[in-house]
Amino acid sequence: MTNPLSIWLARSQHRLLHARQVDVNAPLLCEAEVRQLRLAIQALGYRRETAQRYAGDLRSVHLGSGLDFEEARPYQPGDDVRGMDWRSTARTNKPYVKVYREEHQPALHLLIDRGASMRFGTRGRLKVTQAARIVALLALQAAASQTCIGATLWQAKLRSVPCRQGEIGALQVIEAAIAACPPSDDGSDAPMLAPVLSQLDAELPRGSRLVLISDFSRLQTADSAALLRLANRHQVHAIQVLDASEINLPNVGLMCFQDAASGVLRRLDTGSQRLRTAFSKAAGVRHAAQQTVFRAAGISLSLCLANTDDLTALASALSR
Repeated sequence: MTNPLSIWLARSQHRLLHARQVDVNAPLLCEAEVRQLRLAIQALGYRRETAQRYAGDLRSVHLGSGLDFEEARPYQPGDDVRGMDWRSTARTNKPYVKVYREEHQPALHLLIDRGASMRFGTRGRLKVTQAARIVALLALQAAASQTCIGATLWQAKLRSVPCRQGEIGALQVIEAAIAACPPSDDGSDAPMLAPVLSQLDAELPRGSRLVLISDFSRLQTADSAALLRLANRHQVHAIQVLDASEINLPNVGLMCFQDAASGVLRRLDTGSQRLRTAFSKAAGVRHAAQQTVFRAAGISLSLCLANTDDLTALASALSR
């Protein structure tokens, strides 16, 4: 499913950068923007069960020694007699033991797409900037529960951010996500998705929570197997970041378009209603195909437009 929609508006982008005096080497987000995101999540709770095996304060899916009583069940050979439920034993005249739910430390890993197609935007911010905002929101939210937070930057040269706990982990992931991301001049792009997913599957502890943040412009049907393997071992969510013009082509007259990944140039008359209709139809077909790939792997795919300002609803949905 090669993406014909991830495009760079060469002329308009050039004019936009010079009109606003934008420094392409500046961080994607400033301190004030990160502070606003921190304030936005204070009203959101973050309590969820975790499959991670490290000791911590969060309710785990594993049963064992802990503080939260789960149930009383019949005694089985090998059970610790210190866990005997004497009241149930006396009432039923059969030995019962108490079972508690362990408290474990959760783990969150974020795959952040910073490839060529993400460095595009027509509605106030680039897709990669919106991805950085999502990363900041999720990382700060998870830090409240002392989650171990790590990340992988999906770009021409993969970069891993090691997992660290709480606020320290959140800040180091945010710093990596908001780093300057200027347009690629050499035409190089990030590796394909399947090898990246296979690497994550091999490196992450089983039961980790993994969030994939990308426009998935390079998603292929062949990636289904890697996604399925990953979903079988981890809690995987996918967030697709798109620009509004990738769904409905705006009417801006005759324009020169350049594919951000291949560098191919093409002139199109966006004033043509027929062209815009065909574009929207192709975008719809492609998105449906992407949904099918993720659905087959049992992974939910959420759509987030680059010009969306309020991300709390998305963060709240992912925290359930």
